[in-house]
Amino acid sequence: MNVVITEPSAAPVINALRSIGYNASTAIADLVDNSLDAKASVIHINFDYGDSNGWITLTDNGSGMNEEMLQTAMNIGSKDPRAKRGANELGRFGMGLKTASFSLGKRLSVLTKFQGDYYERCWDLDHVSQTNKWELFTSIPEEVKQKMGTIEGENGTIVCIDKLDRFMGYGGKRTLRETSFFNKVSRINRHLEFVFHSILEKNNLTMYINGKKITPWDPFMRYHRHTIEGEMQVIRINENRIRVQYFILPHASHLTEPEYKSAGGYKGWRDHQGFYIYRENRLLYFGDWMGLFPKDASSQLARVRIDLPNDADSEWQVDIKKSGINLPEEAKRRLETISAIARKVSKEIFYFRTQTTRGDQTFKGSLNTWEQSGRDDGPQFVLNRNHPILGELFNKLDDESAKLLNLYLKFVQLGSPSNIIDSPKVDEEIIQEVSDSQKELIIQFASTMINLDLFNDQDQLLNALLTQPAFDGLNRATLKMILTEADLIDK
Repeated sequence: MNVVITEPSAAPVINALRSIGYNASTAIADLVDNSLDAKASVIHINFDYGDSNGWITLTDNGSGMNEEMLQTAMNIGSKDPRAKRGANELGRFGMGLKTASFSLGKRLSVLTKFQGDYYERCWDLDHVSQTNKWELFTSIPEEVKQKMGTIEGENGTIVCIDKLDRFMGYGGKRTLRETSFFNKVSRINRHLEFVFHSILEKNNLTMYINGKKITPWDPFMRYHRHTIEGEMQVIRINENRIRVQYFILPHASHLTEPEYKSAGGYKGWRDHQGFYIYRENRLLYFGDWMGLFPKDASSQLARVRIDLPNDADSEWQVDIKKSGINLPEEAKRRLETISAIARKVSKEIFYFRTQTTRGDQTFKGSLNTWEQSGRDDGPQFVLNRNHPILGELFNKLDDESAKLLNLYLKFVQLGSPSNIIDSPKVDEEIIQEVSDSQKELIIQFASTMINLDLFNDQDQLLNALLTQPAFDGLNRATLKMILTEADLIDK
C-alpha cells in the first residue's frame, strides 16, 4: 500500500499546543518535573518583571544534556507515552518542556552544560508563525543569554521563557502591572509548596523562587497530635499496586488561628477534602471525591492519599499537564469503601460526636458566618460550618433533624445573592447534563418536600424546583427526568 508523508503546518500546530489548558502554576510545575527527571537537587526559579517585558528562568544542577539529548528534548513529542520509564521518572509524553513554556510566552531558550561543555537551542514562535516551518534556532539571542547567566559546576540546565504574552500580556494592549505580576508569582509559590511537598519533605530537593526557599505544605497535618492517620493499605488495580491511606484533620477547636488558616489551603477547608493522587511523590490531583461522594461540610476533615506508580498513567488517564485524571472502574469500589470510613470519622469529629466533654477548650477558627470559597467556579461564598453556635446546635439534634437542617443550610448557601449567577436560557425540551452532586441535591430537596407534604401534585413540585436558585439554568424536562428516575414522580 502506497503512503504519503504529510508534515503538519508548523504555525497552527504550535499555536494549538499553547492552548492545551495549562495555567501558570501547572506550567511551572511541569518545568520542575524536567529538572527532577534530570536528578537535580537544587532548583532556582526566577521571575523578572523587567520593563513590562519580563522573563522567567529555571536553573537546576541536574545532569544536563549533550547536543543530541538537547535536540531530542526540544523536538515536539520526544517520547512515546507507551514506553516503559525509569522508576521515578515524571515525564511521559516528551511535550512538557515545550507546551508548558509556550503557555507562558513565545520564546523558549535552553542552555545546558554536560561534562563541562555548553549546548543551546531556542524556539521563537514569532519566527515559526512567520515562516510556517519547524525552524529551531541552534543558538540563543545574545540579549537572552545575558539574562540567563552561567551554570556552575560541570552539569546543569537553564530554561528561559520570555516574550511573556500569556503570562503578563507582553506585546498586547494590557500588560500586567508589577504588583499583579508578583501576586501571580506568590500563587505559583503556594502551588509548588503543595504539589512537591512530599519530595521537599524528604530533603532530596531544595527549591527557590526569586531567592526565597520554598517550604513544603503538608495537606495531611501529620505533625499535629490530633490528626488521625488511617492504616496504609496496598491494593492491586489490574497489574499495579496502589497505596491508599486516609487522614482525618483535627477539629478547629484543636488548632491555633494560623494553623486553621494554613490547613484550609488556598481553596479553603471544604474544597480541600477528598482524594489526593500522587505519582512518584508528586501531587497530580486533589480536592474532590471524583464522583464517588458529594462534597459536604462534615467531610471536610477527610483527605485520602493515593500513591500511583508511573506505570499506571494510561490506566488512570493522566494528561499532559499532570492535572487531569480519571478513576479506573476497578478502583472505584475499593476507594469508595476506604473513603466512606474516612468520611464517617470526619463527620463524628466535625459534629463533636466523639468528644465526651469540651473541657475548657475555646474555638479558634473564624467566627464569621460566611467565608469565601476560594473557587473560580461554583459558589463564591460558603457558610462557615465550623461556627461554634452551629456546632452546638448540630450536637443537640438527632440525626434526622441534623439532616434536615443541613439540607436547609445548603439552600441558604446556594440562594445567597452573592452566589446567584444568571444562567443562559435553554430549550425546555432538551435533557441537560447534570453532575452527580447536583442530581443528589435535587433528589434530596424533592424527597424532603414530599415527606413534608407541601405540594398537591407533581407539577407544583416541579414549579418549586424551577424557582430555586440552586437549580437555576435547569429546565423542566431535565428535572422531571431526574425525579422520575428516582421514583419520586410518575412518568
